[in-house]
Amino acid sequence: MMTRLLMILILLLPTLSVAKDSDRLLQPGDAVVIIMPGESAFDQPFSLDKQGKIRLPEVGKINLRGKTLDQARSAIQLALSTVYLNLDQFDIELSQRQLLIRVLGYVQAPGEVLLPADGNVQMAIQAAGGLRPGAQLDKLQVRRGAQRLSFDYKAYLDSGDAELLPRLQTEDELFVPASPLTGNVEVNFDARSLIAGGDGGGDADSITLFGEVRNPGSFVLKGEMSLVDALMRAEGVTRYADVSHIRVISDNVPYLFDLKTYLDEGTAEMLPPIGAGTLIYVPIQVDVVSNTQRTVYVMGEVQAPGAYETGDNVTFLDLLANAGGPTRFAETRNIRLLRQDQSVVEVNLLSYTENRANGRLPPIEPGDVIFVPEKTDVNEKSWLKIPSDKAIKIIGAMNRPGRYEWDESMTFLDLFAHAGGPLQHANLAEIEIIKDNGNKRLFDLDKFIKQGGEYASLPTLVSGDTVVVNELPWDPTDNKSTWVRQSPESSIYVFGQVESPGRYAFNDQLGFLDILAAADGPTDEADLGQIRITHRNGATSRVTQLNLARYFETGDESVLPKVLPGDTIFLPQRERQWLEKPSEQVVRLMGAVRKPGRYSFDNSMNLLDLLAEAGGPSDNAYIEKIIVVQHSCCDPQARVFDLQAFVTDPDYARIPLVRPGDTVYVPNEDQSNWRIFIDGVRDALSIVALFALGAAI
Repeated sequence: MMTRLLMILILLLPTLSVAKDSDRLLQPGDAVVIIMPGESAFDQPFSLDKQGKIRLPEVGKINLRGKTLDQARSAIQLALSTVYLNLDQFDIELSQRQLLIRVLGYVQAPGEVLLPADGNVQMAIQAAGGLRPGAQLDKLQVRRGAQRLSFDYKAYLDSGDAELLPRLQTEDELFVPASPLTGNVEVNFDARSLIAGGDGGGDADSITLFGEVRNPGSFVLKGEMSLVDALMRAEGVTRYADVSHIRVISDNVPYLFDLKTYLDEGTAEMLPPIGAGTLIYVPIQVDVVSNTQRTVYVMGEVQAPGAYETGDNVTFLDLLANAGGPTRFAETRNIRLLRQDQSVVEVNLLSYTENRANGRLPPIEPGDVIFVPEKTDVNEKSWLKIPSDKAIKIIGAMNRPGRYEWDESMTFLDLFAHAGGPLQHANLAEIEIIKDNGNKRLFDLDKFIKQGGEYASLPTLVSGDTVVVNELPWDPTDNKSTWVRQSPESSIYVFGQVESPGRYAFNDQLGFLDILAAADGPTDEADLGQIRITHRNGATSRVTQLNLARYFETGDESVLPKVLPGDTIFLPQRERQWLEKPSEQVVRLMGAVRKPGRYSFDNSMNLLDLLAEAGGPSDNAYIEKIIVVQHSCCDPQARVFDLQAFVTDPDYARIPLVRPGDTVYVPNEDQSNWRIFIDGVRDALSIVALFALGAAI
């Protein structure tokens, strides 16, 4: 008992504070101002979160919980010194002492709220959007760590005595429970209706009335209650009640009571006995409904459906008003008037109230039936409630795809909003609109949103149409899964030396580099100087070449080709020029080199670049007479280049000019004049020796 009393005293006592702000410890919810002249990012105060931290621009989070203002100043200055050089005018001030309170339970917007230092429970509830209908006001709780305190908020509202409310401290949790009357299912709470439906709660000391009474339910038995008193507790009978055949069961004995005869005669002995557990049933009298020749029936979602007398000057609105008007569940756009000749007249009451040109109310004739249908819930299956000629379908990548009721006043964007909007992976550039006759139209909503346009350019929808919102690929590298999601008309094909070749979605806002990046870029084996793009335009096509390496060297975006959906991009592999390049675009290198073959060559290269690209001459190369056969112009001619002499005495003027289409041949040492001479001498000596040997013999 003493422990609970001590806990209550701790929660009720205000937080004592006699120290200066500079000595007080910072707590979650407090706000500080950081003075940094010329830095707009520090213009707003910074509030400590529930961990006691603030987030500073370019620095990140700093923990100030439990620090004095001077300690906080030192900590912030130390963190800012790593980013800002001049902190001569830096300073911090305490902007406001605030309470960080978590409000949970039956409030409109549960969550964390910030209150001034002197904030109370009522201010915390108001900051959380106020109480929800059905909150139990006499059992609110304040939770502070392991402590729990229940208090009567209703008593405070009745008396205004602030002492009845516990004092709040930062990081407290205020919990608002729900009333037991709300039940286990979330419904609209109306305490007055619940009380009007009976206060007996099914107890043994109560009586129960049902049937054609205005407020059926169980009521507490009070004193010498008669049957008439019981009917008055239920606010009387309805207009359809058969008061001549009221049935009463009291102490398991049935009674039949004629209220009309009792009111005519006033004999008290006619009243059946009423006691604890009595059941009273008032039946409906069917023939009380008028069935004259001037009767009009109002049914459906109106306050008081039934049969009503009509006259010469009675209008459609007169009858609807006499029936109490439509309920909040009524679909006023599709009211149906059923004539005696079996014809049906549709009435759009909404158009009439908005004074539209087509808003007309039909005349009323005796025997007509006015049917007000129920409004269709967006989340409810509506196959039976909405006819096909009034519905429109939207399928695909939408938040709420389905079948929706359509009205002429709605637009294409209204349908999208009604269906919850598109999903993140929706392909808005190619929305398909399928008409009832099978015709299909494509609409680029992405372009309309980004670039704007006239609302008249939006597709015109009518009942029976189907709108299909396709999906974009989930993963650009997962090309096998994208064949169905993408149409070839909106795709780019990327082949060759890229990390992820395949087919990719493409629109007008993307360019060549975008689609190359989507394919994860070129591989290490890609020849960036020989990229080829095939442009398709109907039945014809053309090919352009791109030197992407030159773009990276110069940054000139004019060299990048414009690609469109349907085009093909091919990145060839290096060192395969014999397949991808004609002979007039390469230089042939033969003979005693480490890697003979065909090589790409441009005007910025010379013979030395070509030899270096081929790995240089081999060990047995005769570099004194490298032969360059020039085919680029006029008649073929040959030039000889002495590489050994060039290395000894470099003179770039002696390097022969090499152009694409030429042939370079590096001979072997076996083909040099010295070797030929030595081989001849060796042969001659062999002959002489042979003759000398023969003479000796």
